[in-house]
Amino acid sequence: MKTLLLLPRIFFESIRQAFQQLAGNKLRTLLSLSGITIGIFCVIMVLSAVDSLEANIQDSFKQLGDDVVYISKMPWGEPPQEGNFWKYKRRPETDYRDYEVIMEQTQTADIATFTVFIGNGTAESKTSNASNVFFIGVTDHYKDMFGLEFSKGRYFTPAEFYKGTNHIIIGYDVAQTLFRPTEDPIGKYIKVKGQRLQVIGVLKKEGKDLINPLDFDGAGLIPYNTTRKYINLKKAGFNRGRTSISVKAKKGVRLKTLQAELTGVLRAKRLLKPVEEDNFSLNTLSIVSQIFENIFGIIRIAGYIIGFFAIVVGGFSVANIMFVSVTERTRLIGIKKALGAKNYVILMEFLVESIILCLIGGFVGLLFVMLGAEAATSIAEYEIFLSPGNAVRGLFIASSSGVLAGIIPAYRASQMVPVDAIRA
Repeated sequence: MKTLLLLPRIFFESIRQAFQQLAGNKLRTLLSLSGITIGIFCVIMVLSAVDSLEANIQDSFKQLGDDVVYISKMPWGEPPQEGNFWKYKRRPETDYRDYEVIMEQTQTADIATFTVFIGNGTAESKTSNASNVFFIGVTDHYKDMFGLEFSKGRYFTPAEFYKGTNHIIIGYDVAQTLFRPTEDPIGKYIKVKGQRLQVIGVLKKEGKDLINPLDFDGAGLIPYNTTRKYINLKKAGFNRGRTSISVKAKKGVRLKTLQAELTGVLRAKRLLKPVEEDNFSLNTLSIVSQIFENIFGIIRIAGYIIGFFAIVVGGFSVANIMFVSVTERTRLIGIKKALGAKNYVILMEFLVESIILCLIGGFVGLLFVMLGAEAATSIAEYEIFLSPGNAVRGLFIASSSGVLAGIIPAYRASQMVPVDAIRA
């Protein structure tokens, strides 16, 4: 019981002595903690970069919706095995009639939208041109499907969709390029592929994401019936005129239930026989998420491997320094033991010193991670951050390294015979 009461006092005294020893040997301390610092930096920097990348990608995918099924002729995430690419390419594009049948016959769908990816092109105003604008033909519920927000203007009306009016909604960056800051784009006309289109809306700026699955800042949205003036879908090439149908499940409906209903509706509409395979693909975000999770897992393992070797090297340097420290303080150890110091007191003294040395290296490594994250964020198009979980993980690795590096020298010091140690 008495020993237990003395442990906190012994522990704090060990910490005080450890800092005295480290401060008294600054060069040795610096050389010792450099290996741990590099190891912690390697591990935590990789983990922070991966976590930041994953968070950015997940945020990018949120606008696509995790309760949405995307119907197209090409599947997502399937390895490009021999023959599959051309098999999928020969499939028919999803068409407007597919969309109408889905709207009419599905019971589990909340909303659906038909999309035509017209491709990149140039938009011209009276004073400027905007190149590489991505034009999309859309239907009624596109705004609700992807949560579009407007800085100016409005979305298309049902009448504008039906009639195929010459109206367009442009992204924030497109508006900034085509019009002066003092100029209101709403009501102005721009030329797209020789057609004059009136701007009725400007989307809010979304900013840059790493993946940018839907970069609305540089997009131009046109009613589907209007797109027929620009492109013949039946004759369009692979990279132009591709189509997709997005179907959002009703609240409480599982995606598998919606997929099963969509499969039946589309097979019936396309007159597929029971023995024939589907000539369409039902895609969900879980497919893409699984691909990225596998990639992130591999990168994390690589980060741990790199950091492991760096920490092992650093651990050996700490262990060597601790052996030197034990040798230098052999006579002092003998005097302490002769005065009644127990083995565990000597053991704790050196073990705490090793742990503190590694923890200092860990804190310095985390500081470098924070500085590196700030520098990388200024260069990259997404924020790289050090999460509390990774910070704790780094300090745990550092303290564990201290225990492993210091346990043998500390044990050797604790087992010294007082008389022999004093004579050394």
